[in-house]
Amino acid sequence: MNISAAQKMLLRKRTAHGFTVIVRWIFLLALSFILLYPLLYMISGSVKAISDFSDPTVTWIPKNYSLDSFARAAEALNLWPSLKNTLVLEIVSALIEIVTCSIAAYSMARFEFRGKKLLMFSMILTILVPEQLTAIPTLLNFRQLDFLGILRLIGMALGTELRPNILDTPLTFYLPSLFAVGLRGGLLIFIYMQFFKGLPKELEEAAWIDGAGPIRTFIKIIVPSSGVVLVTVFLFSFIWHWNDYYLALIYTLENRPLAVQLYNIFSALSILGYGQWTYQAVSAVLAACLIFIAVPLLIYIILQRKFIQSIDRVGIVG
Repeated sequence: MNISAAQKMLLRKRTAHGFTVIVRWIFLLALSFILLYPLLYMISGSVKAISDFSDPTVTWIPKNYSLDSFARAAEALNLWPSLKNTLVLEIVSALIEIVTCSIAAYSMARFEFRGKKLLMFSMILTILVPEQLTAIPTLLNFRQLDFLGILRLIGMALGTELRPNILDTPLTFYLPSLFAVGLRGGLLIFIYMQFFKGLPKELEEAAWIDGAGPIRTFIKIIVPSSGVVLVTVFLFSFIWHWNDYYLALIYTLENRPLAVQLYNIFSALSILGYGQWTYQAVSAVLAACLIFIAVPLLIYIILQRKFIQSIDRVGIVG
């Protein structure tokens, strides 16, 4: 049977397309395995019985299941007090940043005022400067909190010390959120700005014609139209605070968030008598890691639809 040149070309294209699809699937499966390997390893190791760790025939699927590792992890993490403290700190900090960053972003996205370019430059500068560089100066400031030297001058005039030590208090989390300082605040303001620039100005113009001022327009028109970006900013802020152990390690001494407890878990397990690199300790660490990622993962699953919608809508707008 003779095959025409057109049929040969079509056959080659189909073969090349099929080969491309196979290579693509192999690449995606390999990448998925690499990304999911730590999670699969944590799940497998945390539900294994201690006897399975010394059994060379057991790799991924345990022969004997046990949840004792989660009990050891909860004990080492001081789980319920730490979880309660962490949720309060992170949720309140995220809600504060939702408000303050949205106000700052709306003013810079919609209004022209003197010093706007300098303010934008300062915001971009905070994005570029790592938080580790400002951690020690901030620590010293929190140790004797002062606002531009005002409290020190008033204290000198009154003959007393008015600069409080706010270390190991929620204020070390709430104040940076209130003033939207650092890398996190700059990024959240930038996300808000891109969204606000994409909103039609006719909405605000109609409100202004009806006599609404900037504040009323923002509260009545802009905020109700910004549901998806509010969810996105909340997720970014919450997960950022949740994962941040470095600043929490510096600023807290006793009421430490869950990330710091996880950082110190080997020491805690050793104090509790489980050792540091025993099978009991390793399984407890794996279980603790699963506990730590469960909360942000659950929140993302609940809010993922609005998060994806916001990512689709927030673009780079000049």
